[in-house]
Amino acid sequence: MSEPRQAATTLPQREPTIRVAAMPSDANYTGDIFGGWLMGQVDIAGSIPALHRAKGRVATVAVNSFVFKQPIFVGDVVSFYTRIVKVGNTSITVEVEVYAQRDPAKPVCVKVTEATLTYVAVGEDRKPRVVPPED
Repeated sequence: MSEPRQAATTLPQREPTIRVAAMPSDANYTGDIFGGWLMGQVDIAGSIPALHRAKGRVATVAVNSFVFKQPIFVGDVVSFYTRIVKVGNTSITVEVEVYAQRDPAKPVCVKVTEATLTYVAVGEDRKPRVVPPED
């Protein structure tokens, strides 16, 4: 079985929100990283700019889109880049782009996932609250 064709690219010219190495415990028996692991990491990455913009607790309310473009393999270094695309009264929508860097002997970088998630700002009572204005 041949590996899927990879569209080589480069990392965005900004700091990733998070970067993590894909480990054997995150993979199935063939060495492909579980989609659920990736979805969890995307949610973590997306929540970081949302909680900073909300100035407090947020909760995920929607995964608006999630596209798996390429597989991730054990040993890949996975970088998550985020951008706030919309701020509503109580909600914040974040775009997450995910890249994998693989094969240190012959380095290649591929875009593996694109996702858009919506978070809602919540108070201590875990009920929606207004997102405060930007500083």
